[in-house]
Amino acid sequence: MDEYGKTSPIDQVESELKERDLIENPNEMAETEFQGIVTGEVQDAIDYIDNSISLDRNTASEYYRGDPFGDEEEGRSSVVSMDVRDTVQSILPSLMKVFTSGEKVVEFVPTGAEDVALAEQATDYINHVFMQENKGFTLLYNAFKDALIRKAGVIKFYWDESKEVVTESYTDLQKEAVNLLMQDEEVYASAMKERAVGEPVMIQPEMIDPMTGAVLQPAVFEQPMVYDLELKREIKRGKIKCEALPPEEFLIDRRAKSMEEATVVAHRKMATVSELVAMGYDFDEVLKHAGDDFQFDTNSEFNTRNPVSTLKGITAKDDANKRVLYIEAYIKADYDGDGIAELRKVCCVGDAYEVMRNEPFDHIPFAAFCPDPEPHTFFGQSLADITMDIQRIKSAILRNQLDSLAQAIHPRMAVVEGQANLEDVLNSEVGGIVRMRAPGMVQTLNTPFVGQQAFPMMAYMDEVKQSRTGINRAASGLDADALQSTTKTAVAATVTAARQHVELIARIFAETGMTSLFKGLLKLSILHQDQAKMVRLRGEFVPVDPRAWNSNYDVVVNVGLGGVDDDQKIQLLTAIAQKQEQIMQTMGPANPLVTQSQYRQTLAKLIETAGMKDTESYFMDPNGQQAQTVMAQAAQAPKKPDPAQMLAQVEIQKIQQQMDESTKRLILEREKMLMEDDRKRDELDAKISLDAIELQAKYGTQIDVAELKAQVEREKMATRERGATLRQMMNNTPRGE
Repeated sequence: MDEYGKTSPIDQVESELKERDLIENPNEMAETEFQGIVTGEVQDAIDYIDNSISLDRNTASEYYRGDPFGDEEEGRSSVVSMDVRDTVQSILPSLMKVFTSGEKVVEFVPTGAEDVALAEQATDYINHVFMQENKGFTLLYNAFKDALIRKAGVIKFYWDESKEVVTESYTDLQKEAVNLLMQDEEVYASAMKERAVGEPVMIQPEMIDPMTGAVLQPAVFEQPMVYDLELKREIKRGKIKCEALPPEEFLIDRRAKSMEEATVVAHRKMATVSELVAMGYDFDEVLKHAGDDFQFDTNSEFNTRNPVSTLKGITAKDDANKRVLYIEAYIKADYDGDGIAELRKVCCVGDAYEVMRNEPFDHIPFAAFCPDPEPHTFFGQSLADITMDIQRIKSAILRNQLDSLAQAIHPRMAVVEGQANLEDVLNSEVGGIVRMRAPGMVQTLNTPFVGQQAFPMMAYMDEVKQSRTGINRAASGLDADALQSTTKTAVAATVTAARQHVELIARIFAETGMTSLFKGLLKLSILHQDQAKMVRLRGEFVPVDPRAWNSNYDVVVNVGLGGVDDDQKIQLLTAIAQKQEQIMQTMGPANPLVTQSQYRQTLAKLIETAGMKDTESYFMDPNGQQAQTVMAQAAQAPKKPDPAQMLAQVEIQKIQQQMDESTKRLILEREKMLMEDDRKRDELDAKISLDAIELQAKYGTQIDVAELKAQVEREKMATRERGATLRQMMNNTPRGE
């Protein structure tokens, strides 16, 4: 109760649970009754798989390997046409390229604007969990190959909390090191050996009575010891695990239209006792059901796929490695008696299918892939189902052609009995001698070669196979002669038509198996990952906490949306990038048409289409943490001057310096001119006085020196006016002109 005396919701739930534990549900199914239901459903599913589906898959596996048909005759050709294998190997590379080329085949769509960033993170993280942590390429390859050959490929996904025990050995450890290692809670010692090394070391000296000299206490010595230690480390780390199931290990109700509507869906395997103990089962309880056989008694599919791996007669010597039939079934049953069948996870062991665990469950952890689903039934058809008859017919035609050719090259012989040596006749050595009693006793029965008449039939069967599967020379790699003398439009139409079958299979795989798989992985992450995890996404290490995600994200598939190949996509994306660059250069970064994020998305898509997955190594996301960090550092760092601005500043300084030098030169020239003008005036004045004295002495005539000086003064004034005018003009002239 809270501080106001009211019952909290948590207290109410706990009270209800306690009441349910104390009050027995009269409608709850009895254990024996439920055991009977489980046994009946599991046995029926096993009978359906082992006696119906597995027989067809065995035949498909034999055709894929090119095994003989069993009707071969000695002395005749036994060649087998490999049409099933050729068809599967032609389609499989294209499918793997679609699902592992770098593009996100499956994406999560947010339910609201606030979920956009979380949905993108969920998409990146789930793709990382599947492709990196669980080796998604290998899983998809195995599942797709099973689907193309054996009707269906199945991937199981689950949260793995099984323990892993690792043995660690240490030698020559000091006592302190041993104590330090044993402080780890995941570690316990399985063996330890103590050894003495070196000479004893005195840890306490001898004590002597100074008065009497008697020994009060002898010296104490300690022998140095080292330890050899063997530790067992139990590692229990929860993680999402995916595995591609062998076809014979998957069980389903014979009446099931789909996995969601099936009454029972199960995974059976011959698990070791050690594996079950790691899953939490009791060793002694599991060992009671252990046997010596490594495979299922009623199913031959494993031995058909692996004819050299039969382990009959080989028994495990160690109890931990003995095998136990373990079935993990998901059954719909009305266990609580409310009239509605609920999904329950039931774990059984042994041939009697003894129920070891029984708990309610909310999903079926399997994703199935089928290339040609049949409506209203679970198992459809594989490529092997639609090409096995063609392989049989072509093998028969090819055998007859070879037999006809062999008879034409090595004809039968007619021999008159008793008239020729039969050993010489049977000897096929070139140039060999045939001994006869008379001429004509040995003759050849010539048989003409008629195999050329079967070539049109072989071509017709190839056309039938192409119409069924879409695989031809245009789809598997264009031959120089395949589309000779054909227009560009016809070539494109032929290649597109051949690719449509592959795209349809890829679309079916994505909409069925991949969608179920990624929805399941998202749900497992949200339910079981209870703490943030550092993961490298888009080139950055970011904390991922799935608890904040929404398990109701819609799932979209990016497969089979058109007939555009990678080269055309690259050309289109390049044109889009150029147009975006033009818009941003013309209208600026803040334009109404293209943002930096959209431009970066185009570049990232271009890189992914080219087959390179790590786009962050080439272009950072403007909204990513790394880009934000770089921008913040750039904002805090001192701004560096623009090189162009620095160059302009240098040029301005050069011009200013030149202007200053020109001004100084003009001033110096002006001073020189003024000094020269004064010197010339003084020389003129002296010259006038000297000339007047010479004239008086020569002619005895009185010269009016005053008038002469007045004239000179007038000339000086005129000279000064010209000098002042020149100075004014120089002072009014702008600097640098």
